[in-house]
Amino acid sequence: MRIRLMTTVVLAASFTAPLGLRAEEIPADKQKAITEMLATMKCEVDPASIEAGSKGYELDDVFCADGQYDMVLNADLTVAEKRKE
Repeated sequence: MRIRLMTTVVLAASFTAPLGLRAEEIPADKQKAITEMLATMKCEVDPASIEAGSKGYELDDVFCADGQYDMVLNADLTVAEKRKE
């Protein structure tokens, strides 16, 4: 019984893991627009840390002059949320 449960968990994880790895590709022009907008705020982010969200973009590890943040941007690239890490 224990082996069957472990097998089920391992199989379930192997089928769902690839789905989690596929992030939506952010077009280069949108990445550039986000990078330029952040530059006006004296911030920068690695383009690999930009993810498409349901209503905009989620940015992890944004480095600004006053610290490190996680941000959520609306579709029009206005800051919806900014959390200091």
